[in-house]
Amino acid sequence: MSTAKKRVTTRTLIKMKQANEPIAMITAYDYPAAKMAEAAGADMILVGDSLGMVVLGYDSTIPVTLEDMLHHTKAVTRGANRAMVIADLPFMVAHLSRDEVLKAAARLMQEGGAYGVKLEGGREIIENVRALTQAGIPVVGHLGLTPQSVNQLGGYVIQGKELAAAERLIEEAQHLEQAGICALVLECVPEELARLISEKLRVPTIGIGAGRHCDGQVLVYHDVLALGGEWHPSFVKVYRQAGRMMTEGIAEYVQEVKNRQFPQEEHVTHLAGEIAEQLYGAKEGATA
Repeated sequence: MSTAKKRVTTRTLIKMKQANEPIAMITAYDYPAAKMAEAAGADMILVGDSLGMVVLGYDSTIPVTLEDMLHHTKAVTRGANRAMVIADLPFMVAHLSRDEVLKAAARLMQEGGAYGVKLEGGREIIENVRALTQAGIPVVGHLGLTPQSVNQLGGYVIQGKELAAAERLIEEAQHLEQAGICALVLECVPEELARLISEKLRVPTIGIGAGRHCDGQVLVYHDVLALGGEWHPSFVKVYRQAGRMMTEGIAEYVQEVKNRQFPQEEHVTHLAGEIAEQLYGAKEGATA
């Protein structure tokens, strides 16, 4: 568990990369999760648009709106004081006009309290990334498997396996760095490619399904704790079966209610004897 006390900043991330100190990032979507991530020592908390799938019940991230992201970002930033909170710009926002992208990012920072924003994409969003960073907004890039483009990509598949695709990802990572990003998420790319990109960039890389050589790792909170059922992606390690434990606890509560085992004496309060007598007497008199 990290013992660092100072708030994590973009300078912190650069120093961690230079010192070869791994960066631990995890998603959170509400106040309790943010409190737990902070207490556990996470360096970065991502309010991901993955909330659409693990919190809101959608089958992809595409339906998530800016208002959804604002709502959850506000909750997370109330629970995080040291960790850097990054909020996703939802579907299509990164591709809108410069002014609309700036306004959306500004809302996530001003209203939501986020430290910065994350955008999916490469060369097609470079100018908007540059506009954001020139406006003083910390930006985390995202290459490889970009869930907002899952329909265009043809599903959740590994990216950069062919030479041309790998070279394109390297080029786009360098362009994003030149545009001013403070970190880069690499999702579902081969380990060797992620290592090469990490070596070429001055800013840290954060891997998810990208192997062991990124400067940090990020996983979804619900995957780490098995809160979404038994299935999880192959690159995920489940650290606790919290979902199973919670289901068992709720089932036990339901059964005790059904059997009138809850509440018991220690869970109730009582009126003073004379008050109870007066109330019952008054009730009896009213119904006589």
